[in-house]
Amino acid sequence: MVAGLRYFTDRSDDGAAGAPLLDTVNGEELMHVQPAVSIVLGNHPPESPGTLYISTKQVIWLSDTERTKGYAVDFLSVSLHAVSRDPEAFTSPCIYTQIDTGDEDDDDESSDSESNEILDLSKITEMRLVPSDPNQLDALFDVFCECAELNPEPVEEDEPEEHNWIFSADQLGPAMGIIDGVDQEWDSSQTHFTTIGHPNGDHDLARNVLELQINDQRFEDAEEMESNNRNGDQQ
Repeated sequence: MVAGLRYFTDRSDDGAAGAPLLDTVNGEELMHVQPAVSIVLGNHPPESPGTLYISTKQVIWLSDTERTKGYAVDFLSVSLHAVSRDPEAFTSPCIYTQIDTGDEDDDDESSDSESNEILDLSKITEMRLVPSDPNQLDALFDVFCECAELNPEPVEEDEPEEHNWIFSADQLGPAMGIIDGVDQEWDSSQTHFTTIGHPNGDHDLARNVLELQINDQRFEDAEEMESNNRNGDQQ
């Protein structure tokens, strides 16, 4: 996908002007055709009427008089679309769109400073589509909405964490060596502990947990021996 507005000249040989060639191989379909539509790009004057083609992926406007003149924008670059009937906003009722050019430095001043003589599509952030019949606006708006829903903004996946919080008993081997004089042959069945994950292959946490539980086991054994000794003395 190319961000922002772009020139479009891929037409078929059918008819005087020629319909746009769509990416049918990847499932693009034509949704609506609206003749007699003028296009206004930014602060530039309106183009002579042409034909508006709305597909499942993009909005295409083709001139009826100049075969080499045409513009297109992907729905993923259309950040806003609305029906405008306010004469103070624009002289004619139209479909108003805002276009994401992919340039984070773009602002409102860039549109205001555009020259009416030089057309730089990379700076166009607003587009108006003016049908000769204003009664078609609502129908055009509905098609815009339908196609916009077919092109939701891609969701950025979070970067995978580098931590490995799950490991097997085999991976705990280095952590289950001799700890404070306790041999690796320690009967794990006598030491009930829960395996806790560790980040980046660091076994310190597992060692500390195992060491604590072994010490707890020793403490319990010492208490039991002391209790038995006391009972023996009392007898």
